[in-house]
Amino acid sequence: ADLWRADLAEADLLVRAQPDSAAWNTAALRWLVAPPDRELARTGNRAIGVVDVEMVRSTSDAFSMLDGKFGGGHARRALIQYLHTDVRPMLDGKYSDAVGKQLHSAVAEALLLAGWMSYDSGLHGVAQRYFIQALRMTQAAGDRLLGGSVLSAMSHQATFVGRYQDAVALARAAYMGPGASLGPTMAAQFRAMEARALARLGDERGCDLALAEAESKICQRTADSDPLYIAYFDEVELAAEFGHCFRDLGRSVEATERGAGSIFGDGMNNRSDFFATMVQAEAYINQGEIGRGFEIALSALNLGEGLKSARCLQYVREFQSRVTDGMRRAAEFRDFAEQAGGFRLWLRAGLV
Repeated sequence: ADLWRADLAEADLLVRAQPDSAAWNTAALRWLVAPPDRELARTGNRAIGVVDVEMVRSTSDAFSMLDGKFGGGHARRALIQYLHTDVRPMLDGKYSDAVGKQLHSAVAEALLLAGWMSYDSGLHGVAQRYFIQALRMTQAAGDRLLGGSVLSAMSHQATFVGRYQDAVALARAAYMGPGASLGPTMAAQFRAMEARALARLGDERGCDLALAEAESKICQRTADSDPLYIAYFDEVELAAEFGHCFRDLGRSVEATERGAGSIFGDGMNNRSDFFATMVQAEAYINQGEIGRGFEIALSALNLGEGLKSARCLQYVREFQSRVTDGMRRAAEFRDFAEQAGGFRLWLRAGLV
């Protein structure tokens, strides 16, 4: 609750905070070795039941939809306000141990989303704190699978901010923690996160092995093999992970081939489509097909018009950094730059 209040108040120290490697590692170790809380029954004044738990889950789902379509910066503050105003009193209410476990698991999902939205907004220290809170909630609920998903999210963020060794360790902890309960979809997602970090480290063999296992696992998924919250991770998402990894390893042709099926195109996953499209654009210019690369980049910038996301901005800046002096002198770039100047993300990133 203190974190939620400080976040809503936009406390300066919190907003400017950066993620801390020791905090990631300590949280992961505690989660791996500590037993679940013994008893979650509470004796507060307000009776909390299964319908309240469902309310939290449904509200989180609505915010998740907004996050994917418009970016984390669009409704992040509204989610934190909901946690502070509506969810906190539920945690202080009256409920049985069974309902308490369900409630803490549902709140963990909401906190995980708060972490993702904060991360997407460029508030990395804030995001880390929400992820750690979510992990603690999964520990209280005894929900090892959701705890693994939280560690996987931490790994994703660690890779983004350049803490690649931390990202590898977090992804491996996510894979190990759930034990025999780990389903194929979650296993594939965790291995993909490990592969992302290994690609950034230049560990080609390790990355290939992790991707191969992820691909093997995703083929084993069934309609009921994993929790609903991981259902988003499918063949399209895995294709995007292949694209990211091969781009980072300098294998641009493979990045365009394996990443070709990484676009949803449904209007509901605009941010994911933006990331995958920018990776494709970068891979094409890296292999010398600048006309094709610039054409794809324009498609990505068009997707980004409705996105409020610091991560999207960083992808544009990375793309700009890959445009060499020779490319800038080409007619294809002049045409591209003229059109790109009409898009918000390109202007915010600054011209190359």
